Amino acid sequence: MYRDKGCGQIGIDDTGKDVRLCGWVYRNRDHGGVIFIDLRDRTGIIQLVFNPDPHDDIRKIAHHLKAESVIAIRGLVRRRPEGTENHDIPTGMVEVDVMTIEVLNMSEPLPFPIDEAGEINDILRLKYRYLDLRRPEMMNNLTTRYKACKVIRDYLDEQGFIDVETPVLTKSTPEGARDYLVPSRVSAGHFYALPQSPQLFKQILMIAGLDRYYQIVRCFRDEDLRADRQPEFTQVDLEMSFVDSNDVIGVVEGLLKKLFYDIKGQQIETPFERISYQESMARFGNDKPDMRFGLELRDVSGLVKDSTFKVFQDALASGGIVKGVCGKGMASYSRREVDLLTQEVQAMGAKGLAWIKVKDVFESPIVKFFQEGMLREMADMLGAQSGDMMLFVADQAAVVNDCLSRLRLDIGRKNNLIGTHDKFVWVVDFPLMEWVADEGRFAALHHPFTSPADDDIQAILDGRITGKADCARLTSKAYDIVLNGSEIGGGSIRIHRADLQQKVLELIGIKAEEAVDRFGFLLNALKYGAPPHGGLALGLDRLIMLMTGAQSLRDVIAFPKTQKAACPLTSAPSQVDKTQLRELYIRLNIEED
Repeated sequence: MYRDKGCGQIGIDDTGKDVRLCGWVYRNRDHGGVIFIDLRDRTGIIQLVFNPDPHDDIRKIAHHLKAESVIAIRGLVRRRPEGTENHDIPTGMVEVDVMTIEVLNMSEPLPFPIDEAGEINDILRLKYRYLDLRRPEMMNNLTTRYKACKVIRDYLDEQGFIDVETPVLTKSTPEGARDYLVPSRVSAGHFYALPQSPQLFKQILMIAGLDRYYQIVRCFRDEDLRADRQPEFTQVDLEMSFVDSNDVIGVVEGLLKKLFYDIKGQQIETPFERISYQESMARFGNDKPDMRFGLELRDVSGLVKDSTFKVFQDALASGGIVKGVCGKGMASYSRREVDLLTQEVQAMGAKGLAWIKVKDVFESPIVKFFQEGMLREMADMLGAQSGDMMLFVADQAAVVNDCLSRLRLDIGRKNNLIGTHDKFVWVVDFPLMEWVADEGRFAALHHPFTSPADDDIQAILDGRITGKADCARLTSKAYDIVLNGSEIGGGSIRIHRADLQQKVLELIGIKAEEAVDRFGFLLNALKYGAPPHGGLALGLDRLIMLMTGAQSLRDVIAFPKTQKAACPLTSAPSQVDKTQLRELYIRLNIEED
């Protein structure tokens, strides 16, 4: 046996004990006669002491140890001398006087320092991921992820859920993101798809009578990547029968409350606030509002319609809107700073940025186009006081909301207005579908299996929803859970009737024959006693990222991909030999340079 305990498990109670420990050399400090080595493993760090007498031969071995070499030691635990304690680590009151040492593996020089938190190139970190994961912050992230998964499983078990695995090789049913395809060797020219979610299978489990299902499941989407996106990701998937939205929301709130208390020791107040999709867009310009600070957007279209400012008038005449946000403390901005702010907004898609500084008098090149009373009303609407600056964008609603929502967050960050407390909010009553201009059709806003609102169901079944305006006004029983401005999960009550499901598919341009080809197995299952059901999926990676304060999803996933969906550690994706391709009936058609 190499060891009795982990390095981070040694404490005052072990004083005077003979212990065996193993781990990696974290730091090596030679103080002349005495050498100190910080030994690290997954459990933490312990200080080792190598004295010249009576173990000078051992001290000489320690002197030559390189960082990240693996050693096994035997030694005596003792209290650190008074004044040398380290109160920053759990083992900081003790040290181990080493009596024997065995070098299990000497490390080569490192490609980057593990004991420093300096900037390390992301590609280099991923190429040497086994070294990167040794860093305490990375080890803590993965440990937190494990603990969170255990809390989630225990909670859902207590709530009567059953963990059921669903297929990884399944049918391609593209609607939204692109599928990852897997060629079939036994069915020439046919392909499996890796699941974007277990959506259809979990609905079928409800039809089968399992009542409450969950799964911590791997999902795959072939889409463009960002810091908060990965081609393969993990979600906490759950589904319940004989429920309405309140039932699902209640279970999820209970889960998050327990998770934050058990993992972070944080008391989360429930129930969470709920706002409608329309309210969220009106107040914050997006459907994932950060509720930790104010600076809400205000629609001033009705107020400025009588102004003589041509930019505002042209936007309103073209069916657009004018919205503003208060720039707290920004009246001191120089003209250059305002110009840079304008360039930022233009890069977001706006034509420009109108601004008015609030001081003893209103200051801006555009104040001459507004009456004094109108300026006062605008300031009151935005909550702008002396020392602030009012910022306006005039354009089509989508452009205005997108630009100002991002500007609001930018102002909040730059001016330290965002609180440190976690803030959850439910966004509910989403539109059932959205218009896709490039395709000239409507698409499901969430997915095509989301139930319409009760008031709309009969009109859909009767065929009274026919035009673009009718489709645009339909609402759904969908709900998203948002934490600190990031969507961490979404769900809905599902359609449980075959006739209604068929009608909804038709509204988004999927005709009967195509619907049977793509979703026939679900449509058929809905005919055999499907109960009302609904559920939700939490993005585990994003949730852990927010809980740990990590800057990227890559910091909470053991072996993530780059923004080009590549793995520097294994060099995946890679070419395969021609024999494999022939077995899969694949011929490459790639032009050579």
